[in-house]
Amino acid sequence: MTLTKGLAQEALGTFESAVMGIAGTAPAFSVAVTTAAIVASVGVLSVGSIFYCGLIMFGIMLAFIHLSKITPHAGASYAWVGHVFGKTWGFFAGWGLLVASIFFMVSATIPAATSTLVLLAPDHVENTNWVTGTAAIWLTLVTIVVTKGIKHASYTQVILTGIETIVVLTLIISAFAKYGGHPAHAPSIIWFSPFSFTPQLFATGALTAIFFYWGWDVTMNLSEETKSGEKAKLHPASKGAFWAMVNLILFFVIMMTVVLIVLSDKEIADANTNVLYAIANKLFPKPWNYLAVLSTILSTVGTIETQILQFSRSMFAMARDNMLHQRYAAIHPEWKTPWLATVVIWLLGVLLLFSSSYMPSVEAILNSSILAIGFQICFYMSLAGFACAWHYRAKLTSGLGSAVSYVLWPLFAALFMVFIALYSIPTFDLVTNVMGIGGLLVGFAPLLLSHWRRRSGSSTVDFIS
Repeated sequence: MTLTKGLAQEALGTFESAVMGIAGTAPAFSVAVTTAAIVASVGVLSVGSIFYCGLIMFGIMLAFIHLSKITPHAGASYAWVGHVFGKTWGFFAGWGLLVASIFFMVSATIPAATSTLVLLAPDHVENTNWVTGTAAIWLTLVTIVVTKGIKHASYTQVILTGIETIVVLTLIISAFAKYGGHPAHAPSIIWFSPFSFTPQLFATGALTAIFFYWGWDVTMNLSEETKSGEKAKLHPASKGAFWAMVNLILFFVIMMTVVLIVLSDKEIADANTNVLYAIANKLFPKPWNYLAVLSTILSTVGTIETQILQFSRSMFAMARDNMLHQRYAAIHPEWKTPWLATVVIWLLGVLLLFSSSYMPSVEAILNSSILAIGFQICFYMSLAGFACAWHYRAKLTSGLGSAVSYVLWPLFAALFMVFIALYSIPTFDLVTNVMGIGGLLVGFAPLLLSHWRRRSGSSTVDFIS
């Protein structure tokens, strides 16, 4: 193995980037796992909550796109925040993503495991040992695919996302055809009206809604492996992020509407993390209802893949810049992947999975990990929003369009994420706070070690060279 800056070049185009961005949010997985939680929080206002949080995340997406004009970088927010605000803030932007990705290995692989057990061993779905063991198997299989190369990962992602899309579109069309005339919840303008929300009610649903959209930014972490697009105004990775976000906002709003017209509040609560399966049970006879389980598995496997990619590229970039030990910048000579960084997230994911098996239920594991991830998402993405607004502050005098796109929208999105993060802390239990806040504070240890290595004579590398 070699230590090198050389990831695979020109491997992805705009289409593959958009697919990666869509798959990174795991549409079917997000709906299946988090719908019950957001409906329990805000009821039918879930539709509006998803829509408005999508617009807020769009502001963060604009920040990433504009910051990427500094230079495409595998570290994405880590590199750009470091460029604007200094290495320490950059480090913690990267660290927030790393920690969120590790916890995500639990919140993503467990639904894949439970869906697999629904098909193969339904009697063991609530057995935490069976669930975590199956989750570890899925994590291992996906890690092997990712390690073998970005092309293998992109081909796999296109296939998985294609099948998932066909299944989910079938669910959507069938739902409107069968329940459009007599919905469980009658559609109303109230679902979308901003006046239906109090600040407290909106904040309550926002942390979960933000989780729906997380993962699209994998396109930016893969920008060094994406075709350069030298003659285009936007890098293909940025175009991929844009089209991914547009599609995701439309999909989540439509899918949340489908959930509400097909299922009653009790059915949603009883379904818990199997909402798509509950919808399919009302739409299709056996065995066709199991297509929803299949779509959840494919979606979950796809997002596990993109999250491993995001973690490994971020760790690689930080190690390349000597902000983490340079051993993690090791690139496989044949596969052109950061193999050691990939092994790290596999190992940490497996350890966390088996540690979580001591929690009382699968639901408790998911709830704690999802909320902790939401907090960390708000942390590192808000830093990117602030960095964009500050770096491009001169755009305030360059016309309304530029002022909104480069400064105001990213700044508003960043401020909102800070508000949600601060609002959520008192509502978390001890386990969630330890995971969310404690996970970030642990970052001081590797940060101090990196300072010590540089002072002792190790080579340093600029954030952006």
